[in-house]
Amino acid sequence: MVNKKIRDYGINIGTFSIGKNNSITDVKGVKVGHTTLDNGDIKTGVTVILPHDGNIFRKKLIAASHIINGFGKSTGLVQIEELGTIETPIVLTNTLSVGVAHETLIRYMLKQNEDIGDTTGTVNPIICECNDGVINDIRGLHIKQDHIFDAIEKCDVEFAEGNVGAGTGMICYGLKGGIGSSSRIIELGDKKYTVGILVLSNFGSLEDFILNGEHIGPKLVEKINQKNSTEEKGSIIILLATDIPLSSRQLKRIIKRVYPGISRTGSYTGNGSGEIVIGFSTANIIKHYEEDNVVDIKVINENKINKVFKAIVEATEEAILNSLICSTSSVGRDGKKVYSLNELI
Repeated sequence: MVNKKIRDYGINIGTFSIGKNNSITDVKGVKVGHTTLDNGDIKTGVTVILPHDGNIFRKKLIAASHIINGFGKSTGLVQIEELGTIETPIVLTNTLSVGVAHETLIRYMLKQNEDIGDTTGTVNPIICECNDGVINDIRGLHIKQDHIFDAIEKCDVEFAEGNVGAGTGMICYGLKGGIGSSSRIIELGDKKYTVGILVLSNFGSLEDFILNGEHIGPKLVEKINQKNSTEEKGSIIILLATDIPLSSRQLKRIIKRVYPGISRTGSYTGNGSGEIVIGFSTANIIKHYEEDNVVDIKVINENKINKVFKAIVEATEEAILNSLICSTSSVGRDGKKVYSLNELI
């Protein structure tokens, strides 16, 4: 399924060039897969991100995490913060399905690695969530192990965006939100690098919404006759992938720059919001069974990092807009229609 993205409407965000698919999978080795449950009051799902093609436990990637506002139930962030690596795929789902996702990802990793918990240590599953309970029957606990295994199996370079997978039941700026992605190409010296962003959007108030610098939120409120102002709450999960060689500390600096991208769409981050960012670089492999006492890794010249900062802001803004424009209108559990941005513009 190929989505019609925001650029297909003549709206181009920023000045950097985009990658081939304008998505996180423009970073070589990264793949994304979904399982979507959309039937009556059941509107939820799973999205999985594979960081590279190899065994991620044995060949870890340098990573970092950042919490903008910590109203969330994610797992695995403590070890990312301490060790600066990731060693599993990343699973996105709804808030009350974190437990089943955690156990399933452990089962997947145990099957891939007979040494885990036996001749070596345990494993750090990375699960992130947003609350889709406004639209979805979240109390029904509809996500099962097979749904997560299915999403892993479906991981590919091309993937759908909008209200699919973990994004099926999400609301962003009072409109239908969900999965969105974008990428940017950065030239450093004589070499080109890629940064990719994937978001799970579930935040914002419609009256605050900004589209490419134009404050169109109030017009949309009037258009759909939304009488009551919605309080800024909800969440957004942002995943960043890149092939730029970086240290964990440099990644931490970079992923903090997603916030201006969020703000450019109108959000100020409410008290009940969970804004969590995870970033990883595919440039350096950290071996689980490293034998050398000293390991050499490449890192970017920090004096050149401003280009990366700017590209991240652009890609984040565009990924959020893609999560909106790629979604289709839906109906909540209360029978109220949740409009898609593409239906309104």
